[in-house]
Amino acid sequence: MMFAATVLTLFPEMFPGPLGLSLAGRALAEAKWSLDAVNIRDHGLGRHSQVDDTPFGGGAGMVMRPDVLDAAIEAARPAGRPLLCLTPRGEPLRQAMVREWAAGPGLVLLCGRYEGMDQRVIEARGMREISLCDAVLSGGELAALAVLDACVRLLPGVMGGADSAVEESFSAGLLEYPQYTRPADWNGRAVPAELLSGHHAAIEKWRRAQAEQATKTRRPELWTEFLQNAESGLAQGSQLAYTPPKKRN
Repeated sequence: MMFAATVLTLFPEMFPGPLGLSLAGRALAEAKWSLDAVNIRDHGLGRHSQVDDTPFGGGAGMVMRPDVLDAAIEAARPAGRPLLCLTPRGEPLRQAMVREWAAGPGLVLLCGRYEGMDQRVIEARGMREISLCDAVLSGGELAALAVLDACVRLLPGVMGGADSAVEESFSAGLLEYPQYTRPADWNGRAVPAELLSGHHAAIEKWRRAQAEQATKTRRPELWTEFLQNAESGLAQGSQLAYTPPKKRN
């Protein structure tokens, strides 16, 4: 079953964009996934193909109409695929979501514009509201690109190394450890000695410690969640899995 992505947008020319390059682009050319960009304006009203209107209750800007959006969604034929609404007020995108979606039949992504979308169509269609980050973008297209890139790279045969997705950030609930390559000494900065030791256990210990420290200092909320998962036996991953210290009697 091929991963099929449909993007509902006012700017279909933004796709595939960066998804047509590198790993995602090669996978698209090799038909490992498909992408269809649907112009919401094709379902607009009147001779000007109106897609928005003024908000009830007053306020600045315009709101995308529920009837127009519903018609665009119906034409996209979600067929069991999760329907996502890209909006700053959604729940934050997480790697666990990406893994779940990448293992499924694909996605239908609705890209918001203007002041947002009429809430009724979001509720009626059971959309999952997703936010890329704590910042407001001009529209949902960039967020949709990011969501699809994150999914496509996890599809079978897209990434070269099978272990690449296992040890990267968030895969085990931690940020990834720092990476180094040649030269071993660059501008007076040396590669950590542990990585040059050839001692695999020492290397894994160093990497886990670095991953834990980075998560503690940079993303304390992730560290707290990771510890909670470890305590309940839900921590995933292999070499980066955290083992709580044994309690003394």
